[in-house]
Amino acid sequence: MEVIIRPTEASASALVARIVSHDLRANPHLVLGLATGKTMELVYRDLVRMHKGERLDFSLCSTFNLDEYVGLAGSDPNSYRHYMDQHLFLHVNVDPRNTHLPNGMANDLDAECRQYEALIQRFGGIDLQLLGIGKAGHIGFNEPLSALRSRTRVKALTPTTIKQNADLFGGEDKVPRRAITMGVGTIIEARRCILLATGDAKAAVIAQAVEGPITSMVTASTLQLHPKCTVVVDEAAASQLKEQDYYRWIFANEPEWEEYR
Repeated sequence: MEVIIRPTEASASALVARIVSHDLRANPHLVLGLATGKTMELVYRDLVRMHKGERLDFSLCSTFNLDEYVGLAGSDPNSYRHYMDQHLFLHVNVDPRNTHLPNGMANDLDAECRQYEALIQRFGGIDLQLLGIGKAGHIGFNEPLSALRSRTRVKALTPTTIKQNADLFGGEDKVPRRAITMGVGTIIEARRCILLATGDAKAAVIAQAVEGPITSMVTASTLQLHPKCTVVVDEAAASQLKEQDYYRWIFANEPEWEEYR
């Protein structure tokens, strides 16, 4: 795991977008794992800008989102399909047939989970997986005590997660109680993972995930096992990390980051 500290939320998001752009230009058939939430909005804004201004081409890539709420149709304004359409898909030249999210309206949710997992494998696995982190330390909707080898499945949301998303739905009572999510095991099989976290509210959980023990109570901590995982944070989210000087040295000195400095 590498940790990269950038001065601001905008610069952290811009770095993640540049990494995605680099990998997509190197491999136009990139299989891209996508995340949602406010943290990702700046990343998608930068990718849309690169598409329009720098000819970043999405026409041959494929995408798989981490999760979707159970009971929400893709047309629902609070669905993650709607989020992705509004923030990325409708603004770039990605083929809609190659954009994949779990179907939260499936009649047989267990079958939907198995089919989604199989579809990822049919596409050869995920090349680059974008991740945020919830206040409960989760990646995707892999809430505390999720099995570290879990696969795509239906997961009950914790009260913490429901409260975190309440404003988007107009109240806690309106937030769906379950979601389909890629499993922890599914996520860490991606060839590369990038986790983006910004703001003071994420500082404590980032310190747990990066420098704490690997535990199912903080499923993001399993990324410590990944052979190629980069955690990108702004100064606020990095504020509780103990090895900040070392992480800054990595970005300033390691050759792989030279083109991003």
